[in-house]
Amino acid sequence: MTAPIIATPTKPAPITQDVLTIPRKLAEGGKPNLVGMTREQMRDALISAGTAEKMAKMRVGQVWQWIYHFGVRDFDRMTNLAKDYRALLAENFVLEVPEIVTKQVSSDGTRKYLVRIAGGHEVEVVYIPETDRGTLCISSQVGCTLTCSFCHTGTQKLVRNLTAAEIVGQVMLARDDLGEWPQPGDRNLGSRLVSNIVLMGMGEPLYNFENVRDGMKVVMDNEGIALGRRRITLSTSGVVPEIARTANEIGCLLAVSFHATTDEVRDVLVPINKKWNIATLLDALRDYPNLTNSERITFEYVMLDHVNDSKEDAYRLVELLRGIPAKVNLIPFNEWPGAPYKRSSGNRIHAFADILYNAGFASPIRTPRGEDIMAACGQLKSATEKQRKSALKAAAAE
Repeated sequence: MTAPIIATPTKPAPITQDVLTIPRKLAEGGKPNLVGMTREQMRDALISAGTAEKMAKMRVGQVWQWIYHFGVRDFDRMTNLAKDYRALLAENFVLEVPEIVTKQVSSDGTRKYLVRIAGGHEVEVVYIPETDRGTLCISSQVGCTLTCSFCHTGTQKLVRNLTAAEIVGQVMLARDDLGEWPQPGDRNLGSRLVSNIVLMGMGEPLYNFENVRDGMKVVMDNEGIALGRRRITLSTSGVVPEIARTANEIGCLLAVSFHATTDEVRDVLVPINKKWNIATLLDALRDYPNLTNSERITFEYVMLDHVNDSKEDAYRLVELLRGIPAKVNLIPFNEWPGAPYKRSSGNRIHAFADILYNAGFASPIRTPRGEDIMAACGQLKSATEKQRKSALKAAAAE
């Protein structure tokens, strides 16, 4: 077989480095944010603020419902709490979610939010409406450490990990914008607008494991936002040591950003492969706890013209995935300014899909969404960097 042609980016991508999560310190005089706390964390916080220990569980339940079922951000609106207790909450805590800076709506209904978090940093969040679901694509880091050569987000350096509050807050601000919070007394809640969450936005979720885990615990809690674990999909590029923890501590569905069938190609496309190669990654996936045909691993495979889209690649992929309950999402490459690759032709994509399908693998071809607003898969990149460079250039010219 002939070796695949690899379009090497202008700058070689480094091996992915581990990221240490450093908790952000509160500003002097700042109050803790109840948003993003797990029930256990909230209980401890309320007790520390003066809540009687024997009342703490009930208080957590009441506050939790106001925040996550009704979307309330004002303690005074928590009308089943006594006024003095509402005052105690307001004196000791805040209820804050990230701020929407801009919103763009695509011709296909996709919404892209530019969202500002603490420190003035920005991330992007995308809502994709479909006939049978509404999927929210959220971010886990500001920027990204992975430097995947086909991904626009990977061209932006990692700034920091998001907190659990900032992760949960992305879900809450989308529900704000969609008007999805019920009012007290509402009986007919209708269908869910945000019915599914994918951790496929900016960043590598497994390099921010604890915050992602805690945020998803909040989202999955049955007395709040109440999205079941099978409605949440976490996408990783292959942080092998954290893969089993994802099943055991979160329990959501798993997707793998795969994109190549040889280490030679994947080293360039997904540089984390230099640390945990294809064989090591697939061994970890075969051992993934609770893996069944009804809870398959999704392999994401971006189709790059004459890089990873040959029939030989398709046959290799079939052999690599043999024995793993899996489906393969084929993603036509979403081009961005300066991208070093081109989208595979429709004929090559369909030929690739047919080989997978005939081997027994579901192989849907993803329809690009939100391309006109740069909201498609692999196109997310915060505007912060560009804005700051423009500001510095303008200041230097004065």
